[in-house]
Amino acid sequence: MRIRWWLAVVAMVLGLGLAAPARAAAGLTQVTGFGSNPGALRMYSYVPAGLPAGRPLVVALHGCTQNAAGYYAGSGWGKYADLYQAALVVPEQTSANNALSCFNWFTAGDIGRGQGEALSIRQMVAYAVATYGSDPARVYVTGLSAGGAMTAVMLAAYPDVFAAGAVIAGLPYNCGTICQYQAVAKTPAQWGDLVRAAYPGYSGPRPRVAIWHGTADSTVVPANATELRDQWTNVHGVSQTPTASTTLPGGTVQESYGTAVQLNRVPGLGHGTPVNPGGAEDQCGTTGAYFLASICSSYYIARFWGLTGGSVPPTTPPTTPPTTTPPPAQCVTASNYAHTTAGRAHQSGGYTYANGSNQAMGLWNVLVKTGLRRTGDNYYVLCGG
Repeated sequence: MRIRWWLAVVAMVLGLGLAAPARAAAGLTQVTGFGSNPGALRMYSYVPAGLPAGRPLVVALHGCTQNAAGYYAGSGWGKYADLYQAALVVPEQTSANNALSCFNWFTAGDIGRGQGEALSIRQMVAYAVATYGSDPARVYVTGLSAGGAMTAVMLAAYPDVFAAGAVIAGLPYNCGTICQYQAVAKTPAQWGDLVRAAYPGYSGPRPRVAIWHGTADSTVVPANATELRDQWTNVHGVSQTPTASTTLPGGTVQESYGTAVQLNRVPGLGHGTPVNPGGAEDQCGTTGAYFLASICSSYYIARFWGLTGGSVPPTTPPTTPPTTTPPPAQCVTASNYAHTTAGRAHQSGGYTYANGSNQAMGLWNVLVKTGLRRTGDNYYVLCGG
């Protein structure tokens, strides 16, 4: 039974497999002795020459079958460490921990505060702050795919450590492997409760979160972007209705939810980190397997975090959401089929999604019943969210 379970887990995460490991990138150095390291991870870092104390720290997490050097080289974070004067920590998973070198975002012992891989990454941050003089109030984390899922872990388990994060083609915190392949019907409050349970009793500020996902991702279904949005807007206590929308180069639609949460949908992009090789400030990375030519996500993430010093590349003018009608108080409960025929929801691939918010409602049939509440013009959210 244990063998069958392990094979099933390997099969589920196989889709998160990324490019083959690259040779060590110039400047990336392995660090040992950074702590007790209960998750048995490796630590690599890059510190620009002459970096003064009090500068930001960025943690970048690779995806399955990648390694630290491969993600450092492909994502463009080395460029921005130099340009914006930040230290860079790149944790690395091993095949001894996971057959595909995935961070174990689905293992209870690795996603909780004070244990496993999450604690190992926390110890890397503590080492970097102490050794490189990084500003403990400006620590950031990002990652792709399995690394994106582990980014959500770090933001949930250590909100007192990270000022902000960015999840690329990842999954909500504590959703397990099921989210990878299908939408999961939870209200924003239910998603938010998972994060709050990661550090019970915590009442301090929560990290700001940027979400990046390709609309054509068939490895980690795009519904995860909406569910991440629901999770973190609820944690921050803001509406799931965007306060502003902007079109970035290449057609990427960037939705803002106040200043706390940002959702970036990259049209036609499959599974990978969006990059845009070139020498301009808003260009970065190297194209390859799962480093996909589109827009330099690392630049826009750095800008969201406030690392860029206010420099903004040309974009199309921002737009604001359409004027909404006042939300009625009532919650309409009906079958998912009835919701779609009444124009409150739509179906795709046998699953139902609320119009406007795109929240997952479960299977499209007459048996599954859900409650929807209108918050705007053709904009519905799950009751209780």
